[in-house]
Amino acid sequence: MLISERFSQTRTRRSALRLLAALGASALVAACGGGTAGSADAFRVALLTPGPISDQAWNGGAYAGLLAIRDSMGAEVSHIQTKTPAEFEENFRQYGAQGYRLVVGHGFEFQDAAMRVAPDFPNTVFVCTSGNATAPNLAGMNFAFEEASFQAGMIAAQLSTSGVIGAIGGTELPPVRASFIAFERGAKLVRPDITVLVAYLGTWDDVAAGKEQALAQIARGADILFQNADAAGLGIFAAAREKNVLTFGANANQNDIAPDHVIGSVVIDLPRALLLVAREVESGAFQSTVYQLGLRAGVVNLVLNPRLESRIPADLRARVDSVGTAIIEGRFHDMDDVLRPADRAGTSP
Repeated sequence: MLISERFSQTRTRRSALRLLAALGASALVAACGGGTAGSADAFRVALLTPGPISDQAWNGGAYAGLLAIRDSMGAEVSHIQTKTPAEFEENFRQYGAQGYRLVVGHGFEFQDAAMRVAPDFPNTVFVCTSGNATAPNLAGMNFAFEEASFQAGMIAAQLSTSGVIGAIGGTELPPVRASFIAFERGAKLVRPDITVLVAYLGTWDDVAAGKEQALAQIARGADILFQNADAAGLGIFAAAREKNVLTFGANANQNDIAPDHVIGSVVIDLPRALLLVAREVESGAFQSTVYQLGLRAGVVNLVLNPRLESRIPADLRARVDSVGTAIIEGRFHDMDDVLRPADRAGTSP
């Protein structure tokens, strides 16, 4: 494990601590089958994702969280994949009108629609992951993805033989940009002369586009790729296998997708995080805030691939672990200027 579970004393991190305590309280766990479809008194939870839940990453993790809410709390659940801002708002309104208690928009891009809709449905709680807006029935949930991304950058820089590494994202959303800034900063901490190539695909779903961009970066000398591209990331893994380079997984534990090429994954425990907030809403303890869930909360973690872990020198592993501990304890000031304030406000992770 590269992290331990701690919290600072800020208001948002006290909220995370309260949530974690709720997670461990078995008295809050509803009996199996407690939510009957269509029941007026059922605890009803909906999820909107911007991409397919088959991506084995960002969207699939959130859907696993929705199922965890169903199975652990006996909730009635629903999921819709949305594509456009108009669909975001339409489906938020649909779930509000149907009396859902909690509706999660999974991504920074849902925030504007949630802000428009939330005042019209005061009995529904709206939560936007990677969001920073609040209202009486609206909260954000940020995952400090950049913290573990910094650690991944440290590993990538030292393992690279070419001196060139790459980062490929779906679209240039603030949380993705923040993670790439942190990845580069971590790499340069270990190897100041490292070259970091950065590209955005303009899509989260196009596997072929992911592979094409990965091959382009490899052709420019990149021998390790960091990606945050959801379904398009599957094409990046394919390129890594084809050209025999290393890569990192993102959002979910993707080490087994290409076990001989994925050095590790920056994992967000989305089931845990969504279950935490659902318990708050059900118990009446919900507060309008921006939940900060990262290394301190044990929700974000760098999970190394056991098959390739031996490639990481012991001294580098110790240094990476030391940085993780310093981040948790608030002593790692290299992170202070990784993000501009405007970026930090919209980041996860």
